[in-house]
Amino acid sequence: MADAAQTAGHGASTYLLDLPGGPLEVEVAGDGHPIVLIPSLGRGQEDYDAIAPTLVAAGLRLIRPEPRGIGRSAPLTPGATLHDMAADVAVAMERFAGGPALVAGHAAGNWVARMLGHDRPDLVRGIAMLAAVTGTEVTPEISRAITSSFDSALPDAERLRHLQRAYFAPGHDASVWLAGWHPEVARAQRAARTATQDRAWLRAAEAKPLLYLAAEEDAIAPPPSEAEVQALLGPLARCAVVARAGHALLPEQPAAVAAALIAFARDLWG
Repeated sequence: MADAAQTAGHGASTYLLDLPGGPLEVEVAGDGHPIVLIPSLGRGQEDYDAIAPTLVAAGLRLIRPEPRGIGRSAPLTPGATLHDMAADVAVAMERFAGGPALVAGHAAGNWVARMLGHDRPDLVRGIAMLAAVTGTEVTPEISRAITSSFDSALPDAERLRHLQRAYFAPGHDASVWLAGWHPEVARAQRAARTATQDRAWLRAAEAKPLLYLAAEEDAIAPPPSEAEVQALLGPLARCAVVARAGHALLPEQPAAVAAALIAFARDLWG
């Protein structure tokens, strides 16, 4: 069962799905081919707000599950894996997509996007990885900068330095990401990644078309070549690079991200 309420301001509807792991909040907007949006580590759907109207105007149906622990979505249960995180999104897709969807995951959100392609290929038309690490690890220095960037016990000035180092291209305003962090959610998502022992899901482009949208000045995931992307992800992967952007990507270059997703969706559905 699902309870629905009209969301003020942009014509979307929000739903609260009653799932075994607790309620899951999902926002749905638009008509047409479905696209599922998955935010980055410890961050919520608000990161996609800047591109959502453009995607809807292009004729896409947006399905936006709020990560567990954010909004009205219940926290991840202890011992959860990426399989469990993907299963939650799969229920939302079954309920609202009306057919196989393009699944887009920003940064760490790519974990769930790729897992959906592995666990539920029947629900996935294609996958978009936005400023995503192709493996499962980053360097210790960058990992510390990521963790420190959402540590609310640190002064804002120190957090800004970490945000700038890890997420933003030089000259961009990292202060736009001072807010919007959910440290407990980030820790739970990292624990779910660690608890996921299998690795077959990493090669998401073996059976599904995949767009790897890299950020030109990404300190966490420097842009690979298309040959490297295909070697790591599978033969159906292709690569595009957004100029003047770091790992944050969405707040830095929203128009470029929206354009790339719209173009990829049109390719998928012809």
